[in-house]
Amino acid sequence: MAKFLKISIPIIILVLAALIYWRYFFVFGEGVKGGTLNYFEKKGFVFKTWEGRLVQEGFQSPTAGALQSNEFRFSALGDEVANQLERASGRFVEVRYKEYLNALPWRGASKYVIYEVVEVGEREGGGNRDIPTNNN
Repeated sequence: MAKFLKISIPIIILVLAALIYWRYFFVFGEGVKGGTLNYFEKKGFVFKTWEGRLVQEGFQSPTAGALQSNEFRFSALGDEVANQLERASGRFVEVRYKEYLNALPWRGASKYVIYEVVEVGEREGGGNRDIPTNNN
């Protein structure tokens, strides 16, 4: 019995460590999102984290025939990113993010974590992109 415990306890600990890493620290995906920064605030009871929302152009809906605004809720990582986003409220913002499988309280309330601000532009007629016009 003692030999069984000496073998099974380290295996159980190793499996639990791998499961915790996969659920909370494994980066599931990375990407770039762009949209109008709707709000950005610091909140939390024990761990104060930066939380925000980008509203992207267009509409999407999980059900056919319904309209829903395309929102991207995120948490921000670090003071430099937070300072850039604080000054960009209401403007077009492009950000790089990492997607985790689950959120951690000290990392933020969202599984999407912004780690870099790529661009901040003015919101004139659809953002900082060129819009084709019909010149007939």
